[in-house]
Amino acid sequence: MALSIKSKKGRLGPAQLFKAAEILGRYNGPSLFKTILLSPPAHLMNIGPYALANRVFVAPMAGVTDRPFRQLCKKLGAAYAVSEMVTSRRDLWDTLKTSRRANHDGEVEPIAVQIAGTDAPMMADAAAYNVARGAQIIDINMGCPAKKVCNKWAGSALMQDEPLALAIVQAVVAACAPHGVPVTLKMRTGWSESHKNAVRLARMFEAAGVQMIAVHGRTREQGYKGLAEYDTITAVKAALKIPVVANGDIDSPEKARDVLALTGADAVMVGRAAQGRPWIFREISHFLETGTHLAPPLVAEVKRLLLDHLLDHYELYGEFSGVRTARKHIGWYVKSLPGGEDFRARMNLLESCDLQMAAVADYFNGLESSMDRVPAASPYQARQHTEQKERTSA
Repeated sequence: MALSIKSKKGRLGPAQLFKAAEILGRYNGPSLFKTILLSPPAHLMNIGPYALANRVFVAPMAGVTDRPFRQLCKKLGAAYAVSEMVTSRRDLWDTLKTSRRANHDGEVEPIAVQIAGTDAPMMADAAAYNVARGAQIIDINMGCPAKKVCNKWAGSALMQDEPLALAIVQAVVAACAPHGVPVTLKMRTGWSESHKNAVRLARMFEAAGVQMIAVHGRTREQGYKGLAEYDTITAVKAALKIPVVANGDIDSPEKARDVLALTGADAVMVGRAAQGRPWIFREISHFLETGTHLAPPLVAEVKRLLLDHLLDHYELYGEFSGVRTARKHIGWYVKSLPGGEDFRARMNLLESCDLQMAAVADYFNGLESSMDRVPAASPYQARQHTEQKERTSA
């Protein structure tokens, strides 16, 4: 079976053909594309009326999970993705920043929008505003640890004020209910090590009508330091009937499997590990279904994915902002690749879309002459790939 992968709008030259066996590395048996595209999806959980095809989701990340990135992750196996957080302040709804964050043009359903704020009526208005503009699921942000968010008592700071947090949830659920729009919520284990109240809050939120809760296994005090802990997520799952999603430090298929087994969670949510590695969703999904690893992607495929991502990115942001905001994405893609740091330093000096695209294409063309696949992210994956090469050459 051959999968035809064409450049968007024909702007990247002739179509390239990647056989499913090449993506799989010829040693893992069942085809990824048969699993994801040809077989009836296994609807493992629902959010309201929306059945999701697998247990691997994209975590909302400010400045990262814009519409082009969400679309890319969904194409590469993520069953669900939530937008960057959108403010509840009405005076900011018409700004360019908010309009970009609320852009869902061509996005695969369900369309999930995360809202953030500290005032219950304003949050209810924000929910209604986004529903009117196409949101099919509203997610409440009680997980962001950023100081600029928490200093305004939004994000994970709300976990310190349980009555306010509950009032916000009740107001948002009431605003969404007439439209049949489910409400979800993302939070942390608590504010600090001595103030872990996720289980108590989760029970309150479930009773108020929230239909799914994602928990990041750190406190707000930790930020992203240290290691995520999963005991609190396990306790939240045991206390609730609604789906619970585990988040934090999930960076490999094995880690996803282990966290699901430990916590009993219904799904995992991948954040920073997807930066520059959006194919992690198909890797995890395939491993959970089959117990086998996909080969690392072909260099040619990564080049195509990045160039298509850049085209979508430029279309959303325009040339001036697009070139500058694309630099971090390009840097993530090449970080672990040969010559990646030197290339990133040169690429960051470029000021036009055409020059940036050409530089990326040239860099990956050079890589293709010396390697067929990008390095394996997982030691298990690397070992399997090495063993397959040895069997092939024997």
